[in-house]
Amino acid sequence: MKNQVQLITYVDRFGGGGIAQLQALLAGPGAPLAGVFGGVHLLPFYTPIDGADAGFDPSDHLQVDPRLGDWQDVRALTADIDVMADVIVNHMSSDSPQFADFSRRGSASAYDGLFLTMGAVFPQGASETELLAIYRPRPGLPFTVVTLANGERRILWTTFTPKQVDIAVTHPLGQAYLLDILDTLAAAGIRMVRLDAVGYAIKKAGASCFMMPETFAFIDRFAAQARSRGIEVLVEIHAYHQRQIEIAARVDWVYDFALPPLALHALYFGTAEPLKRWIAIRPHNALTVLDTHDGIGVIDIGADAADRQAHPGLVPPDELDRLVETIHARSGGASRQATGAAASNLDLYQVNCSFYDALGRDDRAYLIARAIQFFLPGVPQVYYIGLLAGHNDLELLRHTGVGRDINRHHYTRAEIDQQLQRPVVQDLLRLIRLRNTHPAFGGRFELLPSAADTLVLHWTQGAHEALLRIDLVRHACEIDLVDAQGRRSHALQANAEPAPPG
Repeated sequence: MKNQVQLITYVDRFGGGGIAQLQALLAGPGAPLAGVFGGVHLLPFYTPIDGADAGFDPSDHLQVDPRLGDWQDVRALTADIDVMADVIVNHMSSDSPQFADFSRRGSASAYDGLFLTMGAVFPQGASETELLAIYRPRPGLPFTVVTLANGERRILWTTFTPKQVDIAVTHPLGQAYLLDILDTLAAAGIRMVRLDAVGYAIKKAGASCFMMPETFAFIDRFAAQARSRGIEVLVEIHAYHQRQIEIAARVDWVYDFALPPLALHALYFGTAEPLKRWIAIRPHNALTVLDTHDGIGVIDIGADAADRQAHPGLVPPDELDRLVETIHARSGGASRQATGAAASNLDLYQVNCSFYDALGRDDRAYLIARAIQFFLPGVPQVYYIGLLAGHNDLELLRHTGVGRDINRHHYTRAEIDQQLQRPVVQDLLRLIRLRNTHPAFGGRFELLPSAADTLVLHWTQGAHEALLRIDLVRHACEIDLVDAQGRRSHALQANAEPAPPG
């Protein structure tokens, strides 16, 4: 994976077209974003892109949705820019041909065994204690009672929604299904994959069914199979921060999901202490993000739900509550409409809001947050909404009733061209280019000592230096650069009074 900033985007929501239209934005003559990104993470582009979960419930994981193009279009894009794709490891759509055959023929189906049933995990039945041991980020138990087309009744394991039926990933049929996906992606030139929901992939009676030793063993095997095809693996896990550190030691790449809420905390409350504590221990094999297609995580900096006293969070519970309430206040209440029990949400540990709106549309605070992101070790990713400092899409939220859609606006090409001219977006593009090209970012990182209200991040490689200094009370920010000849320059200087605490 290149040590350069990557873009995260849906194909159809960034430019209003397909893969070829996205390529016209990112690469080649006249492309407005040519040379800006070292890679692009394409959110699910499989058939269909508009199912129950915005592409994360494929009915055909081996086919590009025809509305976006085909595998030839993907290969053309990978010839111009590194591409990351999702492998939806845990489940597939109940609209898939495999499930249709299973429903029609039941035990006689060639796909009997591909879909995980409750009985496969609990052949003797499940006790109340065993059911309560299952880790749930969403309300209720992970089961759906169905009557198949042939009249058989089954209890299916459905971690997320009834339309997303879990795969028996250790069954030969499940293993063959996942390897077919890897082979298809490798043939299209994909060199990075994100394992979506892999933490839930292994189930075991009497256990949490989340990130168990058996889950790590599965990830190890799958990652080895991916590497043998020239593909790097990113594991997506929202979890207690110490668990994330443990996971990072076992895999190629993880997300730094603690960074977004900690950056907001620092900018809201004028202290860098929780953020500094995290910087001192965080894994460096991380993709740094401020925003993604999901919400802003809260679980990632909170206490361990299994034992809150023994394993406290990166911020105390009352500060975590204040953080969430401040997001709601800075967004003018929009995030409250899209979060928690509102708007068909199932991820109760996330706040749905664009990151720019979470900062009250304060350009300077937003650029400071991006500077922090780019100065931390790891590979930065910028979500397409964040690239354009996008606002919450309340109209889309009202139309779909899905909370996360508040941060999933559909941009036309004309909108993109217009938004790219905004000063805050131009400044962000300059920061991205600096992060991609300055030699210091390939060298040694230091968190320098500073007062509680100040953050100082420093990179050196040979004579090259890059230093970020932030005063979190005044929202004053400087980036000082030194080149190989010892010449000093300033990439960013700003002094602005922050908005009052929410």
